[in-house]
Amino acid sequence: MDAPSQQAAIGFLADPASHGGEAVERIDTHISTLFLAGDRVFKLKKAVRLSFLDFSTLVARQAACEAEVTINRRTAPDLYLGLIAITREADGSLAFDGAGPVEEWVVAMRRFDQSTLFDRLSDAGRLDTDLIDGLTDAVAACHAAAPIRSDKGGRDGIARVVDSNRAALLAASPAILDPAEIEALDSATRNALERLSPLLEARRESGLVRACHGDLHLGNICLVDGRPTLFDAIEFSEDYSCIDLLYDLAFLLMDLDHRGRRDLACRVMNRTLDRTGDYDGIVTLPLFLSLRAAVRALVLGTAAAANGDDAVRERQGAEARRYLTAARAYLTPPPPRLLAVGGLSGSGKSRLGRDLAPLLGVPGAVVVRSDAIRKQLQGVAPDHRLGPEGYDEAVTERTYQTMYETCARLLAAGLPVIADAVFARPEQRAAIEAVASAAALPFAGFWLEVDPDIAAARILARRADVSDATPEVLRRQLAYPTGTITWTRIDSGQDKPATLAAARASLGL
Repeated sequence: MDAPSQQAAIGFLADPASHGGEAVERIDTHISTLFLAGDRVFKLKKAVRLSFLDFSTLVARQAACEAEVTINRRTAPDLYLGLIAITREADGSLAFDGAGPVEEWVVAMRRFDQSTLFDRLSDAGRLDTDLIDGLTDAVAACHAAAPIRSDKGGRDGIARVVDSNRAALLAASPAILDPAEIEALDSATRNALERLSPLLEARRESGLVRACHGDLHLGNICLVDGRPTLFDAIEFSEDYSCIDLLYDLAFLLMDLDHRGRRDLACRVMNRTLDRTGDYDGIVTLPLFLSLRAAVRALVLGTAAAANGDDAVRERQGAEARRYLTAARAYLTPPPPRLLAVGGLSGSGKSRLGRDLAPLLGVPGAVVVRSDAIRKQLQGVAPDHRLGPEGYDEAVTERTYQTMYETCARLLAAGLPVIADAVFARPEQRAAIEAVASAAALPFAGFWLEVDPDIAAARILARRADVSDATPEVLRRQLAYPTGTITWTRIDSGQDKPATLAAARASLGL
């Protein structure tokens, strides 16, 4: 129901005459009302006071509108046009930015094609790897530019989420969400929080809590001029938006996973790690994924409890239970294991590593690529091409040693890992096997073989890849003394599904 104080403004915004005769579409959320007309969108804040926000006064709504424009222009400057006043004119009529006193404030936005919303692209089966890679890079750029907020987040910030989740979940009807399931989830969550508290605090102190998006699900991402664009960031609560970078990313990963696209969630995670090198932080991801799923469970559970339509209530309740089940599952990952994928440049080892990763845990195995490690050690972006000095013997030795150590730490944290490198030398293969042996964990190694002409053609066809390999590099590799190879050999000259099938068969997946 519209607040009495806003009825006149809502009537004005809903009237086609206010928009040059354009038809008006109205969309309501729990805190906003949007009016879509022509090539514009006008977003009105509802005059509500909730536990986490207060839009009950005109001054508060003006401040919220100003904050929304400022915050969202960081990622969507072409969408957020500015703040507009709805004014009461001398003749009693309402106008946009007129001369009379302000009746209401709205955010003006450029209208976009809603079929390009990423949740709709997902539903239509149109999310491909190019879009996902572009989205990952957009999120990375947002996070890199976000102001550091070490006064927020950390152990206490996550503890507040845990407390509020439990209270809100238990407030839903027991017929919708089982209180015993909620208590079991809460216990597991608090155990994880206690274990990770030192790391969460260390991340806060090192600048990894920032002013993030805060609501990074697929419904808040669209295409603007063909580019993945983040919009509708949280402006009303710094407790929700000033968070750990991985907690922000976790909403996107959880949403993709929940929609049956674990492959894309895993791709986002590993592309992010290639760029950031935040391997030590990724141990927080099971907790963060669980918290995001629990929030979705409570939102849907609360909505179901309040819904008078039996069919809708049952549908929302079933979805809430799915999220609650997922929240528990994220905290109970499968046992860790180590895979290694080796082969000369162009053999398809990185593709195989990416394809195997989603099959090992949620959202998948961490792929530790020597190519990415090498760039991280040099302090350059993944797509920056290194000169010969970046590939001398000392740098290569340091790269492999860092890769071994990174894999060991990830395994010790209970995460599945895939090591991706050439592994041409027997001592390199022995060293990565020793990482698994030292941890008393299963190991499997794959050696990919392909005709050199096919490999060279693949190298030439690469676009914006972290690898700097060229056909000349391949020619030098062909002369390497590889020694006896005991890993499972796979002919990767066949099509990609066949290569993956061979590896899966070897692993029993």
